[in-house]
Amino acid sequence: MPSATMGISRERGQKVLLCVLLLYGFIARSTALSSDGEALLSFRSAITNSDGILLQWRPEDPDPCKWKGVTCDHDSKSVIYLSLSHHKLSGSIPPELGKLGRLRVLSLHDNNLYGNIPSELGNCTELVEILLQGNYLSELIPSELGNLSKLQKLDLSGNSLSGTIPSSLGKLNKLTTFNLSANFLVGPIPSDGVLGNFPERSFVGNRGLCGKQINVACDGGPTSSQTPPGIFSAFPGQNDRKNSGRLLISASATVGALLLVALMCFWGCFLYKKIGKNENKGFAINITGGGSVVMFHGDLPYTSKDIIRKLETLNEEHIIGCGGFGTVYKLAMDDGNIFALKKIVKMNEGFDRFFERELEILGSIKHRYLVNLRGYCNSPTAKLLIYDFLPGGSLDGALHERSEQLDWETRLSIILGAAKGLAYLHHDCSPRIIHRDIKSSNILLDANFEARVSDFGLAKLLEDEESHITTVVAGTFGYLAPEYMQSGRATEKTDVFSFGVLVLEVLSGKRPYDAVFIEKGLNIVGWLNTLVTENRQREIVDSQCEGMQTESLDALLSIAIQCISSSPEDRPTMHRVVQLLESDVMTPCPSDLYDSNSD
Repeated sequence: MPSATMGISRERGQKVLLCVLLLYGFIARSTALSSDGEALLSFRSAITNSDGILLQWRPEDPDPCKWKGVTCDHDSKSVIYLSLSHHKLSGSIPPELGKLGRLRVLSLHDNNLYGNIPSELGNCTELVEILLQGNYLSELIPSELGNLSKLQKLDLSGNSLSGTIPSSLGKLNKLTTFNLSANFLVGPIPSDGVLGNFPERSFVGNRGLCGKQINVACDGGPTSSQTPPGIFSAFPGQNDRKNSGRLLISASATVGALLLVALMCFWGCFLYKKIGKNENKGFAINITGGGSVVMFHGDLPYTSKDIIRKLETLNEEHIIGCGGFGTVYKLAMDDGNIFALKKIVKMNEGFDRFFERELEILGSIKHRYLVNLRGYCNSPTAKLLIYDFLPGGSLDGALHERSEQLDWETRLSIILGAAKGLAYLHHDCSPRIIHRDIKSSNILLDANFEARVSDFGLAKLLEDEESHITTVVAGTFGYLAPEYMQSGRATEKTDVFSFGVLVLEVLSGKRPYDAVFIEKGLNIVGWLNTLVTENRQREIVDSQCEGMQTESLDALLSIAIQCISSSPEDRPTMHRVVQLLESDVMTPCPSDLYDSNSD
């Protein structure tokens, strides 16, 4: 072919290729996701967990207008509504949401969101509603929200927000709904502008606030965090104690979503036992690959072969419970002895390296108020723990699932037993053990309703051996201390907080996330705070509880209030809790002795 012809062909080919590239670029630009869609994808990336609703958000769409929870303007395709309440969203709110310039409603309430409220939301000047209540949002309220001149509704209640209320919010002249209740806000409530028009209920549950709206004088200055006068007036002598404790304003007012979280295990267990069953039941536990049984105490006449033979007969009919660490089975031996078998779920790659080492430590612990770990089975296919069986079941079941109610003395005895078990773990074990999941379902009862703390030390199995950082945050919503939810660092004081919540649960007969609280945007701690503020704290006691003594109740409430202080350093140690329980609660008061003598 002549060189001239080849040159013409090459030139034509280059032109065709250029046209194709230009056409491809035009198509790509026309189908690229809009800037609002990109902002929402940043939000999706920041969410670590949900009920699956965000999986329907497709990056290949030209705009987000058909995504679940998203509403767009018909003409401009700009996002105007982001409504994702009650979808179990866990994660932070990214600053990219501030790029939604036409956004009118931001509704993310009743989820598990944490971190700060991004100041970039102040750029969304079209916002009419911001509804973020019932999450775990922390840090300061950004003053930039005062730029939202069109804002009519602002609800940040039931979070962990701290610091003072920005005075810039007083400029929001169109505000008709305003709620900052149940946080950790301190200092004077701004009275200039619109904030002076809102009633006490907009601010209730913030221990350190003062101002005319709540009838508390601001004598301590703008950053005062003193306890409002009379908050402990029902507890004689408590006002004179420097460390009587601060009442935690519910950091976890977890409306709806947390109720589902708390019920998830029980629902899953029900499905497994009922729906998952079929006529050809297979073994629930299969011990293969050289499994062996290690028993810690030499008072059981069983060989590894005896136990493994029994283990392999277990199926779903033997399930007696399930929880965050695994499923629990009832294991009955031929001689009539009964044990509880916990099948552990493997949680990380380092599990096998220190499984046996950690269990050797736990197996060496014996205490009257701890559930006895008898032994374990470690095989490539199963990790099994063998515990003493407690015929009284769990405290959760005794409080919430049985028709026969616990009387006052039994409840006090259970509280004291749980305190002694936890104090032993904190102060007398070597190495010390932080439980991390104190709750009513982890307090088991013997035939005489004496308490035993269970599942202690198991959270250690979720840790990375070298970094000592918890890879999965242990604990149950409603019982968790606010600093643990924010940092993931467990200490003895986070256990003390959970114990304080447990005391309130035993007193009231209500779970921390009971529907009574949810309807009011609170949990059990927030409810107590409300009762204390109104001098009605004795009303927390279960109406079905017989034999209640007001002197013991006042002393017990004082201890619980110290345990659930928002400040960890103000919480007592468990040794101190036991001392207070024995001296102030369990010991008869002089008035009781006088009454008995007069009879």
